Amino acid sequence: QALAYDRFLAVCHPLHYAIFMRERLCIFLLAGSWLLSGASALTHTLLVVQLSFCADNIILHFFCDLVPLLKLSCSDTSLNELVIFTVGSVGLVFPLSGILVSYGRIGLSILRVPSTKGVCKALSTCGSHLSVVSLFYGTIMAVYFSSSSGQSHEKDIIASMMYTVVTPMVNPVICS
Repeated sequence: QALAYDRFLAVCHPLHYAIFMRERLCIFLLAGSWLLSGASALTHTLLVVQLSFCADNIILHFFCDLVPLLKLSCSDTSLNELVIFTVGSVGLVFPLSGILVSYGRIGLSILRVPSTKGVCKALSTCGSHLSVVSLFYGTIMAVYFSSSSGQSHEKDIIASMMYTVVTPMVNPVICS
């Protein structure tokens, strides 16, 4: 979401970019991201610690994800599932909404640009980020919204690799 806001300022308010994107705002965006993700991870960790595991302890993923971990528990996991759904929905809806609003405003600004060169420059500024955002949110939605539908584990693993390995690997392309 911070990168979408950065792109929004760069495209829609290029002359005011340095005024809006101060060091204090950058630190606030970074700290907010760290604090929210840390709070989410701590919440899930504290809830999982209270569970008991008694049977098979093999997780069919390449990393320890929450949903497969809960399937191994012999305790009641309804609170964990509610928290995963709530935190996951909030963590998906708010950032994605901010990104979509930012890019919607960028799109409106692009439509007002009279030259094709300006349109191409704006699209090149935003295109790589939009493709990675689509890849990241698309695979997350595929994994977590279809996990209850009996989808195969192989598809879950491939989709999980897309948002945990491929997306971070493409980040240098976005920043270049």
